[in-house]
Amino acid sequence: MTQQTPVPGKSNGLSRRRILSAAGAATALGLAAVLSGCAADDPLASQARAGDNKNYVAGDGSVTEYAKETRKPPVAFTGTLYDGTKVNSAEFAGKVTVLNFWFAACAPCRVEAPELRDLHTEFAAQGVAFYGVNLRDEQGTAQAFEQNFGITYPSFNDKDGQVLLALSGMVPPGAVPTTLVLDKQGRVASRVLGQLEKGTLKALITSAVGE
Repeated sequence: MTQQTPVPGKSNGLSRRRILSAAGAATALGLAAVLSGCAADDPLASQARAGDNKNYVAGDGSVTEYAKETRKPPVAFTGTLYDGTKVNSAEFAGKVTVLNFWFAACAPCRVEAPELRDLHTEFAAQGVAFYGVNLRDEQGTAQAFEQNFGITYPSFNDKDGQVLLALSGMVPPGAVPTTLVLDKQGRVASRVLGQLEKGTLKALITSAVGE
């Protein structure tokens, strides 16, 4: 992102980009192994740990936060969940929303699934909404993944790419997983490009909730 000089007397409006440290990545993988035996023994998850990028294009692991005054207008799309429910992004207003782009054969998606599951549970009482955005899978495949990892929040069936297209400026089409945190106005407040680290996403959500 283009960096700007902070304005005296104002909060730093710069978007901050942080590359996850090797230690942080190792912690994330360790937590995934503890939280989900199925993930620990999952050959696709092992591919993610090996870093060979089979079946997916890896993001660079960067975390970008957007200061309030630099955020783009609220996201705008209508998508269909796997159960047939249509959801308009206008419904996100008033609450923090997490969007995670994934598909079942994406190796890092399988590693981070327990992290998302636990954060969804942790922030439910604060009204934070979680949605998956599945880019490839039929309903049966997506549901099998969700059952395997104990995911209870819904996912959009985005094989037609409508949600992805609406967020094309924020979500590179080949970089999965990507996770967005939307503020209470429905604007993108932060982005994790690639496999997330639980502590980092928790901090991003907490920051958005506190605004």
